Amino acid sequence: MLRNVNNLESYAIRATDGIIGRVKDFYFDDEAWVIRYLVVDTGTWLSSRKVLISPIAIGHPDWTERVLPVSITKEQVKNSPDIDTQKPVSRQHEIRYLGYYGYPYYWEGAGLWGDGLDPSMMITGYGGSRSVSPPTQSEAETTYARADATRQQNGDPHLRSYRAVMDYHVQATDGDIGHVEGLLFDDETWAVRYIIANTSNWWLGHQVLIATQWIQRLSWSDATMAVNLTRQAVKGAPPYDSEILLERNQEMKIHEHYGRPGYWAAEQERGRTRSGL
Repeated sequence: MLRNVNNLESYAIRATDGIIGRVKDFYFDDEAWVIRYLVVDTGTWLSSRKVLISPIAIGHPDWTERVLPVSITKEQVKNSPDIDTQKPVSRQHEIRYLGYYGYPYYWEGAGLWGDGLDPSMMITGYGGSRSVSPPTQSEAETTYARADATRQQNGDPHLRSYRAVMDYHVQATDGDIGHVEGLLFDDETWAVRYIIANTSNWWLGHQVLIATQWIQRLSWSDATMAVNLTRQAVKGAPPYDSEILLERNQEMKIHEHYGRPGYWAAEQERGRTRSGL
């Protein structure tokens, strides 16, 4: 199911032995468009320290009670590596964080999470059929060396804050179309599927959805998001109503309007390939 990231703010994070804190922000991968970490404010319990929680640790959410259960303890969170949530998270920070919790590296594989689509597969394996051992020290060193080489060649890879992109100006190929007002993500894969663009400064003030695969670039310096669509195409797109649950048939209409294939076809094909069908 697709959910608005805005609606997850202030959700409680429940460890195996009590409440850790509440969700305040998210770090998403600005290339793969996947939420990699939740930023949690621990409140008075830990002097309002902010910590990262990976979707790998999250179990079945209680959407009614607004609680996200995680398979870690409060003591683990207390002793977890410090990360400055006011700055981008580098790959070096991630290696230290994932190593602490014994999680595999999500970037090693062709899927959204390793070789799979679901973060829980990072622990259980595809289809829950195998276990994944925590990376060894030598594996961590090898991965860090590989990440360091990439950093030298392409710049330091890092994640970005969800709050940072709110109100970014959205630019079509021929002009401005509005600003970012939210993100819709898949609550199983944690993949960000759409941005919610508010066109109030240009066209009748309605909201439209723009698939993240149509985003060409993000400019952090001037707070803009460029999309590979024309203003006319966006003007004629089906309006988005946040009060109505977005179902697959509605998604299909959006993609048909733009003449673009849906993300689900490619993921289904990858799933068949992995399962040997």
